[in-house]
Amino acid sequence: MQSKTSVTRQTVDLSSFPDLVVICLGMMARSPRGLLTVLRFGPRISAAVAEKPAGLLLHEWMLFSIFPLHVGMRQYWRDFDSLETWARALPHQKWWQDFVRDSGGTGFWHETYFIRGGMEAIYDDLNAPVGFAHFAPVQAAEGAMFSARQRARRQEKTQQ
Repeated sequence: MQSKTSVTRQTVDLSSFPDLVVICLGMMARSPRGLLTVLRFGPRISAAVAEKPAGLLLHEWMLFSIFPLHVGMRQYWRDFDSLETWARALPHQKWWQDFVRDSGGTGFWHETYFIRGGMEAIYDDLNAPVGFAHFAPVQAAEGAMFSARQRARRQEKTQQ
């Protein structure tokens, strides 16, 4: 017997998305220069999303804090291969290479969650812990921990 309630409760059927991947990303300004870097990235990301990358199901903006400015997004991808293909192509590839050379006064992070289980994360140039880093041991993202595929313990893509 179901009780009466004034709350409309709903759920979703994700059976059509067996390989769904959700990724949350954030960029935090660590300096006045970082504030400009963060503000410049918004239009770039919006333009990239407007091109409707293959496999991107939904993109949502998020505001974590105003001071320090900490903005982010949540994206839903059909599967990890689609996400990884986009991440390794332009413009993302160039953004990442530029960031690794010079963070522009910002900190960056992402956490990835897989419907079939597993999670992975990266935290770069942050002043304070975010997400998993608040409670899980942090280690250097070098060697086997350098790529998201390796951190997530996903098998290498098969060549077709």
